[in-house]
Amino acid sequence: MQVKSEDKRKPSEQLLAILAKNVKTLREEKQLSQERLGELCDFHPTFISMIERKQRNVTISTLEIVASALGVEPYQLLQSRR
Repeated sequence: MQVKSEDKRKPSEQLLAILAKNVKTLREEKQLSQERLGELCDFHPTFISMIERKQRNVTISTLEIVASALGVEPYQLLQSRR
């Protein structure tokens, strides 16, 4: 089966789910609202919400910004947490 070219640019559902869960979990552990995390990242709160609902495919630079605001390394946002 051949993959359509537009599908190659979409992240896997699994990776989106890991990112969404990690952002939300870390944000809640730090007692940050989506609004406050958005302020720290200079992003609209809706953007944070979309990440947490698996509706955004973020860039590496966005990943770095969110990780920094949450006090973790970018790769940690993409690792399964137990």
